Amino acid sequence: MKIDIFNHLFPPGFVTKFTEVAAQHGDMVERVRRVPLLTDLDARFRLMDEFGEYCQIISLASPPIEAYAGPDISPLLARLANDGMAEFVRRYPDRFPGFVASLPMNNPDAAAVELDRAMRDLGARGVQIFTNAAGRPLDHPDFAPLFERMAHYDLPVFLHPARGAEMQDYASEPKSRYEIWWTFGWPYETSTAMARLVFSGLFDKFPNIKIIAHHLGAMIPYFANRMQHGWAQLGKRTTDEDYSGVLRGLRKPLLDYFHMFYGDTALFGSASGTRCGLDFFGAEHVLFASDMPFDPQPGLFIRETIRALESLGLDAKTSDLIYRRNAERLLKL
Repeated sequence: MKIDIFNHLFPPGFVTKFTEVAAQHGDMVERVRRVPLLTDLDARFRLMDEFGEYCQIISLASPPIEAYAGPDISPLLARLANDGMAEFVRRYPDRFPGFVASLPMNNPDAAAVELDRAMRDLGARGVQIFTNAAGRPLDHPDFAPLFERMAHYDLPVFLHPARGAEMQDYASEPKSRYEIWWTFGWPYETSTAMARLVFSGLFDKFPNIKIIAHHLGAMIPYFANRMQHGWAQLGKRTTDEDYSGVLRGLRKPLLDYFHMFYGDTALFGSASGTRCGLDFFGAEHVLFASDMPFDPQPGLFIRETIRALESLGLDAKTSDLIYRRNAERLLKL
C-alpha cells in the first residue's frame, strides 16, 4: 500500500465560489484552472488505478485562499473547501482515506473556528498552512493559537510554499522573470518559514508539534552545514539588531530543531535529493508524496517518485515506513 500524502483537489462547491472570487487574481489562479485532474474524478481514478494499492490524502491546491479573497469572504471559501473534501473522503474512503483542512489565514479568529470545526466535525487529518499568510510571517503572534490547537489535536501542519511573480528577483525590476519565483522562490519560502518557526521558539513551547515541510524540507537538508556553522555566528553580520541572545534562548542546539520537521518525497523524481532528505530527517520523518496533479504529463510525478525511491535500495522496513506507516501514525489513519 502506498499512501500519497500531498495531493491537490478542488471540490465542486468550492470551484463555483473560487471561479467567482478569483477570476482576475494572477498567474497561479490561471494555472490551476487549466489542470483537469483537479476536478475530474473519473480521470483521476483511472490514473490512480495504474499504481495498484495506492490512495491519496487530499488538500486544496495553491494559491492560498487569502491570496485572492479578503478576510470577509475567505472563511466561506475555507468552509466550502473543507465540506467538499470531507464529502470526498466519505464517498471514496478507499481512494481518499483523509483530507487536510484549509484555513482563512487572513482572518485569524475565523481560522481558529474553522480549524476546530474541521478537526472535530469533519475529521480532517491535518491543516494546510502556506509559508506566509498574505505576506505575514507564520511566527506572528496572531497565528500562535493555530499552532497551539494543532499541538493539542496532535495532528500535522502541512507547510506549503506560496510566492508569486510580484516578489521580484532584483530590486530594480518590478517582478520575478522566467518563473524563477516558483523554481527557486518556493524552496526559499519553505526554508524561510521553517527557520522563522524555529527561531520563534515554537518547538520549545510545543515539543510535540508536527510540521510536514513540502518538497522534503526544501533547502534545509542540502544546506545543513551552512546553517550549523553560519548561524553559530548569528549576529556578527548584523549591526542594526542584536541577535547575540537568540541562540542562548533556545533549549537545544539549533540544527536539532530542523530535524524535528517532517518532509515528503515530492521532489519530482530526484533520487539524489531524496537521499539527501532521508539522510537529514531520517526514515521515520519522511512520507511518500507526489504533488499530483501538477505533472507535465499525468502520473509522471507518481511514477518518477516511486522510481527514485526504488533506486535507493532501501530495505523493506524503511520503504514501508515511507510509503505507509509514517502516514498512518502521523495522520492517525
